[in-house]
Amino acid sequence: MTVTRHKVRELAFQTLFLLSSNDTGLDNALQEVLQASKINNCPEYLRFLVQGVWQNRQQLDQDLTQFLKKGWSLKRLSRVDVNILRIGLFEIKESQAIPAKVAVNEALELVDQYSDPESKKFVNGILSNFIPAE
Repeated sequence: MTVTRHKVRELAFQTLFLLSSNDTGLDNALQEVLQASKINNCPEYLRFLVQGVWQNRQQLDQDLTQFLKKGWSLKRLSRVDVNILRIGLFEIKESQAIPAKVAVNEALELVDQYSDPESKKFVNGILSNFIPAE
């Protein structure tokens, strides 16, 4: 079974959500999500995303916080939206193979699947701040 990049992002989101809900450990969380999805081998890009986001979440959160409205913090947002924002920002900053606009579009796809429709404009607005000017 070929696992698409979009599916990898879904799995990364599920793993990060699990970790943010119950810190069972990165490897255990990855294994649990892969087993639930009936995927035997962990795709390299999945490990890159999950490890990168999880290990850099404090810096990612600082970067994201600067674009929140006054009086808001990431703690006030849903864990779903925070994890999608983290994945999108990590891809923008760290994945040379993925154009920034693609990372934003993929984040918006995750919002469509896992979050409230109202979150789409919010996530787009925050992540768009990180797209380099052309």
